[in-house]
Amino acid sequence: MQKTVNILNKKAKFQYEILDRYSAGIVLSGTEIKSIRDSKASIAESFCEFNEKNELFVINMTIQEYVYGNYYNHAPKAERKLLLNKKELKKLEKEVTNSGLTIIPLRLFINDKGYAKLDIALAKGKKLYDKRETIKDRDSKRDLARIKKDHNN
Repeated sequence: MQKTVNILNKKAKFQYEILDRYSAGIVLSGTEIKSIRDSKASIAESFCEFNEKNELFVINMTIQEYVYGNYYNHAPKAERKLLLNKKELKKLEKEVTNSGLTIIPLRLFINDKGYAKLDIALAKGKKLYDKRETIKDRDSKRDLARIKKDHNN
């Protein structure tokens, strides 16, 4: 009946070292959820930030306007509130303020009940030499897989 929606942030694992993962709900309007169900969203350039009331918001997430939405449509790059438990919010805020870590979205999906969820991660930015190591490891794994394939044939 309903196709699965799975929007990924492909750059996140390359640019950040993932320390801890959470699954958060998102406060959305009617046209926003319809656009997400049509897979018209992007989390590639987005990040999460706390406001003065200690609420977590996702910033710079793009949800394209709904095609049939006329004047009820939403702003494509609006800040959207994330829903987590108080304990999780306090822990995240403490880590961000004390350790200088950042919160990034990894995946936007629709769960079994039809709600939009965002997998977020507490992450630390990689240095340039760490990124080079990642590229080197990926290339060596690809070469090894190629040699194994040639050897089996």
